[in-house]
Amino acid sequence: MITAKKLLDVKRAPEHVDLITDGPTVRLVFLTDDIIRIRASFDGTFEEASYVLTMTAWDDHLDDFLKDERTRVTPITPNVEERKKRYIFSTGTVNMSITKDPFGIEITDKEGNLLHKDLKEKSFAKDHLGRVYHYVEREIDDRYYGFVETSGCLDKHGRRVRMAPKDALGYDAESQNCLYKHIPFYIKLKGANRQAVGLFYHNLWQSEFDMGGEHSNYWHHYSYWTADGGDIDLFFINGPDLASVVKRYTDLTGKTVMPPKYSLGYLGSTMYYSELPENCDDEIIGFIDKNFEEGIPVDGFQLSSGYTVGADGLRYFFTWNTKRFPDPAGFFARMKEKGVMVSPNIKPGILCTHPYYDEFKNGDAFIKTQDGSDTYVDRWWGGPGSFLDFTNEKGREIWKQMIVKNLTCYGTSSIWNDNCEYDLSDHLAQVDGDGKPRPVGEVKAILPNLMSRMSHVAVAETTPNERPYVICRSGGPGIQRYAQTWAGDNPSQWKTLKYNIATILGMGLSGVANQGSDVGGFQGPSPEAELLVRWVQNGIFMPRFSIHSCNTNNTVTEPWMYEQYTGTIREAIQLRYQLVPYLYSLMYEAHDVGSPIMRPLVYEFQQDGTIDNEGVQFMFGPSIMVANVVEKGVNRHKVYLPEGSDWYDWSTRKRYKGGQEIELDVDMNSIPMFLRDNAIVPTTTGLFSIAKEEIEHLNLIIAPRRDNTSTLYEDDGKTNEFKSGTYLKTHVELTAGDQTILNFRKEGTYQSAIKEIVLEVINEEKGAFWVTVNGNRIQQFLDRKKWADADTGWIYDATTSAVKIKYPNIIDDYEVVVSFEDFDLIGMTIEDEDD
Repeated sequence: MITAKKLLDVKRAPEHVDLITDGPTVRLVFLTDDIIRIRASFDGTFEEASYVLTMTAWDDHLDDFLKDERTRVTPITPNVEERKKRYIFSTGTVNMSITKDPFGIEITDKEGNLLHKDLKEKSFAKDHLGRVYHYVEREIDDRYYGFVETSGCLDKHGRRVRMAPKDALGYDAESQNCLYKHIPFYIKLKGANRQAVGLFYHNLWQSEFDMGGEHSNYWHHYSYWTADGGDIDLFFINGPDLASVVKRYTDLTGKTVMPPKYSLGYLGSTMYYSELPENCDDEIIGFIDKNFEEGIPVDGFQLSSGYTVGADGLRYFFTWNTKRFPDPAGFFARMKEKGVMVSPNIKPGILCTHPYYDEFKNGDAFIKTQDGSDTYVDRWWGGPGSFLDFTNEKGREIWKQMIVKNLTCYGTSSIWNDNCEYDLSDHLAQVDGDGKPRPVGEVKAILPNLMSRMSHVAVAETTPNERPYVICRSGGPGIQRYAQTWAGDNPSQWKTLKYNIATILGMGLSGVANQGSDVGGFQGPSPEAELLVRWVQNGIFMPRFSIHSCNTNNTVTEPWMYEQYTGTIREAIQLRYQLVPYLYSLMYEAHDVGSPIMRPLVYEFQQDGTIDNEGVQFMFGPSIMVANVVEKGVNRHKVYLPEGSDWYDWSTRKRYKGGQEIELDVDMNSIPMFLRDNAIVPTTTGLFSIAKEEIEHLNLIIAPRRDNTSTLYEDDGKTNEFKSGTYLKTHVELTAGDQTILNFRKEGTYQSAIKEIVLEVINEEKGAFWVTVNGNRIQQFLDRKKWADADTGWIYDATTSAVKIKYPNIIDDYEVVVSFEDFDLIGMTIEDEDD
């Protein structure tokens, strides 16, 4: 075991500091005040060839490849102080202490609060098999979040998390290791000071985190990360809040790609329809029509791989089974006429019997054997196959052309990348590495990212200004900048519904904001009626909302499969469509700053220690808390209301104090939701097709007990014009008080389709005295029908405990003032006695 135990020398260069130890050389790069790269190299080479990083401060072999995605920054120069037993490196926000003997790194904030501390004498190590280890001190009350896609509870303290992606069909959502993605990043919340930091290991060899499952009495409590090879390449990310950690992590690995708006609608899918012996296209069209007949909107259909099945029953991607789909272009056109985009499924493995196999092989598109002399062959779905090397420019080009001539040319701008975990038997098989050959084990976690990237390239070649919608099951760090993801082939069980929530929350904290899980469960028997209803009621808050199934009892999971509950499911899906303006604005926030859409309560209420491991209740953006029923047969439901806000029941508008647990009566129609006491939530009414309809009516629900700001985001939802400024951001500033003031400030050139705005300003205690819009007092109504018929006016609605204010949309900046001042029956304001 090679271990760094003593600091022998410190060598400073203009853009980095090298710590020479009796083990590895540890290089420090201070990218910003809050992001420090700590890289331990056991061979001293420090090669730079990253497909992951979007922010660097050094030359990298892949700078040209990622030129449109990567930003080069100038690292800061820390203040340095040498003392007898340590060096102190100081940035504007943290102090890094390097002890000489024993060697170790400690990081504190400027007040001396401990943020990170190596386990000295074990901190940086490499064993006889070439595996590397990083040991860190931990405390019993520390909490650990992220790790991308994991089973079980939200907090991983005490867990071992292995990152070795698998095709984990029917996984145990409570306890399984090794799901579909590999992002070696976590957030530590220090129990002692409630401060958060992030640790990102920029190393994609298979790895494992032990977050306290192991203990030795000879050492302080510790956690560790280990990988099968490579360097210990750690990015320390300061908070102190979780939101800042996530933002800075996504500064390093990229923000969420902005999807087309229709992708936020209900996405139909099942393997069943595309596996029928013939006329699958007509069956899918019938499925869409049946949804419309039931009053259920649909905006997308994710087409499973049955469309590629050959005469031998095997799947040959980039071919079409003409008995099942006799006219692919006509099928896509018929679906598009209905406002439904089709997302065909593709996979990166090519069977040796595939009609295009030799074309791929002769084009040098596949991963090679260890010595690079031949095409690598391994087990694949249906028999032996070879696998696309997306680090090879030749492979990428052939793949793109296959997508163009067999998929996008028929009229789709959406691609579903599946089964791309690259679970290969030989991790030393060779990839091209864009001219730097390397073992596949070093980069296989990033291959799904590059596969998804090529989907964007293919769509851009076919329809340059159309915004692609790309889905991907697997992925490594940065997958968010190319694709929407989901939690794989989950089983149709009650505990899957429950634990998939924490899985999704962890993904959001790992930078992957646009994701979800198959509603109703993918694998197993069809869900019972109550389970399906509860799953839909939860699924409507997931960025990817798709009912997808491969049921083992020859059934199909569909919204109307239980007639007695079709209305309940319809209402839940309609609620999602009402929330589209809010959800689309949250998606833009993810694209802009990296924020998750589904957020654990601790993300918004970090100082409330009672919610550290809450993984069922969650925040839907900053304003709405969701506390769904996820257990069978419940009619009384306990909900914890976090401290730091009052809460309004979404349905009744009853206000509750935060920091308490309440108990609610629930039935099959119940979707427990609560508004934060400074909520600003844009909604709409009557929306049925996101793809075909414009949002003309905007409703803003406002809880004005505390000041707040929020941004409504709009663009055409279809093209890339938003990248050049054709968008509209309406910044809403809420100032609470007896005179509640709402300032609306516009930014951007997009011409909104909104014609009418209704503000619902909640005040359960009293109505308004007067209301002004743009400086003009508007008419008060006492009759609901007269108010509904008017273009402009306000009314107090006792049902919703809100002042409802209606007016035509205003293009320019403007202000709305609602007076809640005391007044008497003859309209005289009660004067302050001191005046």
